[in-house]
Amino acid sequence: MGKPQINTQPPILVRESDAERVTNLAIAAEDHSPQVALLLLGELNRAKVVPDAGLSAEIVAMQSTVTFIDEASGIERRLQLVYPHEADIAAGRISILSLVGAGLLGLRSGQSIMWPDRNGKQRPLRIIEVTHC
Repeated sequence: MGKPQINTQPPILVRESDAERVTNLAIAAEDHSPQVALLLLGELNRAKVVPDAGLSAEIVAMQSTVTFIDEASGIERRLQLVYPHEADIAAGRISILSLVGAGLLGLRSGQSIMWPDRNGKQRPLRIIEVTHC
C-alpha cells in the first residue's frame, strides 16, 4: 500500500463544545498571535461541527493525544492537544494556539495536511494514531 495522498485541506470534524471554546480563544488571540488565530478560525469555519458524543475516537479533539509525523523531516511526535493554560511542551502538551496544535484539530488517523511552520514553510503532517483521555 502506497503513501496516502496529501490533501492540503482534508475534511475535519470538531466537537460542538470544542468549536465554541476554541473559536473564542482564536478571536481573543487575534492581536497577539494573528497568524495562528487566522489559521485556526479558517479551520473552524470549514469544519463539520458534530455533537460531543458523535465524535469518532479516531478524530483529534481537545485533550486527545495524537501521534503524527512531519513527513518533510521524518520526525514523529506524540503530543496531547490542550488549552493554552495547560500547555507544557516538555511534558508533551501542545497548545491549540500553536501552529502545530491548530493544524491537528479535527483530523483523523491516516489524514495528512500541508501546514505552515513558524518560518511560513508548508510542511506535510500525517496523523498516525489518536487516543482520548
